[in-house]
Amino acid sequence: MTNSKDFLGKEVTVKIDRSIGDKHSEKYPNHIYPINYGYIENTISGDGEELDAYLVGEFEPVEEATGKVIAVIHRTNDDDDKLIVVPADKAFSDEEINRLINF
Repeated sequence: MTNSKDFLGKEVTVKIDRSIGDKHSEKYPNHIYPINYGYIENTISGDGEELDAYLVGEFEPVEEATGKVIAVIHRTNDDDDKLIVVPADKAFSDEEINRLINF
C-alpha cells in the first residue's frame, strides 16, 4: 500500500477521471464536481484503488496535470486519503483548500 504522506512536497501527475462540471454518478445526479478529481497512477490506496488526488488551482476541465503535493486529507471514516495537488506557480492556505474541496 502506498503511504500518502510520502508524496508531500513532491511533483506528481494526476490522471483526471472527474473533471470540473462532471456529474458524480447516476446514483448522485445532483452532485457536480467543482474541481478536477483524479488519481496517481501506479499507486495503491487503503481502499485498494489508486491514490486519489484533488487538483486545486486549475479551474478548467483537464485530462491530466502535473503539480506539487501540498497537503494530504486523511479521512477518518474510511481508508482513502486524498492528495492536494496544485500547479507549480500556485499556493493555497488550509482555509482555501477546505473551501474548494468541501463538497
